[in-house]
Amino acid sequence: MVNIDWSSLGFQYMDTRCHVRYVWRDGKWSDGEEVSEPYLNMHIAASCLHYGQEAFEGLKAFRCKDGKVRIFRPQANGERLVNSARRTCMAPVSVELFVEAVRRAVRANEDYVPPYGTGGSLYIRPLLIGTGPQLGVAPAREYTFIVMVMPVGAYYRGGLKPVRALVVEDYDRAAPRGMGDVKVGGNYAASLYAHEAAKRAGYPVELYLDPKTHTYIEEFATSNFLAITKDGTYVTPDSHSVLPSVTNNTLQQIAADLGMRVERRPVPFDELESFAEVAACGTAVVATPVYEITRGDKVITISDPETSGPVLQKLYDTVQGIQYGVLPDKHGWCVDI
Repeated sequence: MVNIDWSSLGFQYMDTRCHVRYVWRDGKWSDGEEVSEPYLNMHIAASCLHYGQEAFEGLKAFRCKDGKVRIFRPQANGERLVNSARRTCMAPVSVELFVEAVRRAVRANEDYVPPYGTGGSLYIRPLLIGTGPQLGVAPAREYTFIVMVMPVGAYYRGGLKPVRALVVEDYDRAAPRGMGDVKVGGNYAASLYAHEAAKRAGYPVELYLDPKTHTYIEEFATSNFLAITKDGTYVTPDSHSVLPSVTNNTLQQIAADLGMRVERRPVPFDELESFAEVAACGTAVVATPVYEITRGDKVITISDPETSGPVLQKLYDTVQGIQYGVLPDKHGWCVDI
């Protein structure tokens, strides 16, 4: 057994027993191997270094109330990686291979899955990169697919914590017909400068508007945008520049299961003041309530800074209940290792 203080886990990298690694050459993937060394020897002309052939995913495994370890919605993440690979001209990882690789990595590191009741989970990071040497601008002839895992603690200790957000005016996360809808590192690199500036100004998250007109809400830097209207409707933006979030999709389905109306549509920024609750949603946090949003000299207060909001809390509790095996998984989202 590993010697870890489960109560002090944060959300950062930690070495585990191994990662799993597959290599694509001559039109097919290798059988994969478990690698204990957390380093990768790579050609200095690898296409991921020069031309950005890189995509990744993020999902979690949970030790459930019955003692079993289950992975949450790996098929959905596998499907999204296929889209990212297609957009970046990389060798695709089939959904079947993706799910098996994730299960294999979790099984090999099962001792690192935090115990039930700690609020922790095993974060899973699949990574697909072009590792073949390529001098001209063209797809590589070799790719590496890695799945690494690490234990992480509860993002919120003592309940959801509402935050302030800042609207980014001087930078766009993605172009109107760019790559905002796939999970590639370049999108995150594009947001780093604005993110650090927002943090220095006292804002934990920043909100991007549509890159063409800056009149519609798109998404937060690392998370989708969702809102709850005063009549209890779940609203989230519909845009090519927004990454299809597995967490957002999950929350939409749960909202529908709870009898809520769900709207995926363009969301004008001017509509922001009419919402009862707003949140950033993603794998790491499920949902981060946002109580205040600043745009230039205008400060829009949405909700009480001391409470998460009743609807967001209900959605969050339901997702966590399914993930930890406390509530029934009627959609078959959880996969045993």
